Amino acid sequence: MMPLSEIFFLAIVLYLLYRFIFNFLLPVVRTTRQVRQQFRNMQQQGFEQPSQPQSQPQSRPSSKPPVGDYIDFEEIKE
Repeated sequence: MMPLSEIFFLAIVLYLLYRFIFNFLLPVVRTTRQVRQQFRNMQQQGFEQPSQPQSQPQSRPSSKPPVGDYIDFEEIKE
């Protein structure tokens, strides 16, 4: 039979191993798998959706910019 000190040491080692696996290693593996899946989904969506042709000019009114975008001001000289 093993001495009590060896059993106690083995129990501590097993507990630390358990904590390492379930509190660190498993979440890292799950997160890595999830991030890879999201990258695959983004790449598939990028290839499946047709891009806008570059020949179409973007129609933006050439008059005043919309309110809130730009405030025109004059510099005051003393």
